Amino acid sequence: MSGRARLALCAAAATLMAACALLPLVDPATWLFQAAFLLAVQSGVAALTRRVPLARPLTVTVQAVVTLLLLTLVFARQQAFLGIIPGPEAFNQFGVLLQAGADDVGRFAIPAPLSDGIRLMLVGGVLVIGLAVDALAVTFRSAAPAGLPLLALYSVAAGLSGGGAAWLWFLLAAVGYLMLLLAEGRDRLSQWGRVFGGASRTPGPESSDGAVAPVRTGRRIGAVALGIALVVPLALPSLDGGLLDAAGAGVGSGSGGGGTISAVNPLVSLRDSLNVDEDREVMSYRTNSDDTQDMYLRIVSLDDFDGTAWKPAQRHIVDVPDTFPAPIGLGSEVQRSSIQTRVSAADWYAQDWLPMPYPASQVDIRGSWRYEPVGRTLVGDHGQTTRGVQYEVTSLLVQPTAEQLANAPEPDPALKREFTEVPDSLPSVVRETAEEVTAGSANHYEQAVKLQDYFAVSGGFTYDTEVQVGSGSAAIARFLKDKEGFCVHFSFAMAAMARTLGIPARVAVGFTPGSAQPDGSMTVGLRDAHAWPELYFEGVGWTRFEPTPNRGSVPEYTQPETSGTDVPAAPQPTTAASSAPAASASAPENCSAQERKLEACPSQSAPAAAGSDDGGMPWPLQILALALAGLLVLGVPLLPMLWRIRIRGLRLGGHGRTEADVAVYTLGAWLEVTDTAWDYGIEPDDSQTPRKAAARIVRLGLLEPPAADAVHRLAAAVEQVLYAPRPLPTAGLAEDARQIADAFRISASRPARLRALLAPRSAVRVAWAASARWGALSARLAARRETLLRRPSGQNG
Repeated sequence: MSGRARLALCAAAATLMAACALLPLVDPATWLFQAAFLLAVQSGVAALTRRVPLARPLTVTVQAVVTLLLLTLVFARQQAFLGIIPGPEAFNQFGVLLQAGADDVGRFAIPAPLSDGIRLMLVGGVLVIGLAVDALAVTFRSAAPAGLPLLALYSVAAGLSGGGAAWLWFLLAAVGYLMLLLAEGRDRLSQWGRVFGGASRTPGPESSDGAVAPVRTGRRIGAVALGIALVVPLALPSLDGGLLDAAGAGVGSGSGGGGTISAVNPLVSLRDSLNVDEDREVMSYRTNSDDTQDMYLRIVSLDDFDGTAWKPAQRHIVDVPDTFPAPIGLGSEVQRSSIQTRVSAADWYAQDWLPMPYPASQVDIRGSWRYEPVGRTLVGDHGQTTRGVQYEVTSLLVQPTAEQLANAPEPDPALKREFTEVPDSLPSVVRETAEEVTAGSANHYEQAVKLQDYFAVSGGFTYDTEVQVGSGSAAIARFLKDKEGFCVHFSFAMAAMARTLGIPARVAVGFTPGSAQPDGSMTVGLRDAHAWPELYFEGVGWTRFEPTPNRGSVPEYTQPETSGTDVPAAPQPTTAASSAPAASASAPENCSAQERKLEACPSQSAPAAAGSDDGGMPWPLQILALALAGLLVLGVPLLPMLWRIRIRGLRLGGHGRTEADVAVYTLGAWLEVTDTAWDYGIEPDDSQTPRKAAARIVRLGLLEPPAADAVHRLAAAVEQVLYAPRPLPTAGLAEDARQIADAFRISASRPARLRALLAPRSAVRVAWAASARWGALSARLAARRETLLRRPSGQNG
């Protein structure tokens, strides 16, 4: 096997090994076999085009065309011409599949089912990465940059999948890349001839140890580097994974009771959970509480608001205490009861944070967990996750009255300062809307209830899980204007507006109580993922509010009382049982506030709402069409220049040392000089001897003495090749040819230089070569036809 063939094989293998990181994302994994077959075809086509040989850009272009034909044959055969040639209908089918695949990715949890759209995304992505790796490593002979597309493929897969097998996918991708580098190094060494590796250690005329010494050394270096890359991160603290999706490795490797923790933003994961088609069970639980409507399972609180996003603040963590401290701000006069809840997490659901009722006072759980006192949350350490764990939580069911909340005193100044901080970049409309909605309120409690009712009932807001989460300082202002979103938008907006009114606020992320089962247990699914605001009232503590319409349950302390209190009655927001499908409960835009209050809005599923089609071209197809049009507009005019660069590299590149090789190389260098002169306006004259042709080029090109001497040296070398019995190689011919080209470029005017670069006259040789080949083919066909016509009939005369 030649060095280049070995390099191409390693490039394809490296791509497939990196693609293995995608295996946990989809079930079943049969797509990988299809991708491997198509990748082999793609690599084979590239090997054939390199043997022609074609110019490097043309080789990549042929690969891209063949890749498109293969994808058309597999995914759009019925819409294609002759089943393989793509047309407008085939491209439209690609757009439909890609859009369907994107929708499936957003709806399904990992591992997602292997739909046609997801299969196109996976197989097509692997082929595109394989094309890039093959082009860089084999066609352009630069294996090191080929690691970038491999890294992109691995990073996307690792970022989505996570889990405990991440080291295995990294190992496969890294081994594939090292194989590629070693194959390129061996190929480069082989071009220098036999590798000398030092004296032989074994007796005999020759030993093969020296020949493989550089390769063996490279393998050892690669193995050491790979080992370091796998071992060193184990000693470094890290926190991977989201709050609702599969998690990473916990909070670090330290021990003892100290440390800090920070977490990623869970909002995109929450939106994806709400939009899944299959509502997979996350956990189930049993509780001794008679009322489960307030059994929100809280994961973590987002208390750091920088104007662009809410996220968990960096907090100090300690060992899990036997009994948690009393909740901050909770007074003895507030009614409470202790409840026990036993939770069983699903085997597939693995994330760092432990879902618990709030406020928990005691947790009985096995494993490596740490306690964050401010948020009263537990987080896994040393790779600990919730996958399949069972635990029991003792928590408090706090039942304040509206009067207690209304009469709450001012909180501690330090707490108020931290949890009412808003950035200067927050649009003024947020504060103005909050003040307008809560006008006439006598206390913070009335302001909080009016904010809740504004979002849930009277403000004309629509619940829609298809709305993007959004980011930036204007995201809340945009939500207040558009008035559509899901729990993230409602909780963020209410918490931010409460802070502008001087009410300490944060956002909690977790799950609504779930659905009751016949055996008395409760089951919680992905669609029960939720976010809600928590506002602080001195004497009660952190208190849940529910501004999201059609989600969760409205706390009793925000509803009107009939016991004769002087607290004004507030309108009651809509309540919805958590057993209803959360993702499909979106109300249409024309549903009025009164209809929402009476639960008279017709439901519209998120997939149906997102399935509208205006009949136009899908956006992926528009991007592809624009990219192809741009490639044609820019690429076709540059073909003469690209051909000229390619042919110059072939003529002046490396060569063998036999007499035939010397002759070919010398004549190629001379042809390069005559073509360069032709590009600058001096047409070749084949009737002249090399010496006279050189004198003509020097005279018409007005070359300076150094360049003129180079022309004459080349002419002398050509004469030796043509007339000497045993021509000897002449050193420096390529340097002389480049010196002559530089002399022409320096002496020419700018228009002449541009003409020689972009539209070289010598490019007409392509047409001549095509015409000659066509003539030779026609002659062979004519001779063949004449032979057939003259063939004897087999009859005797």
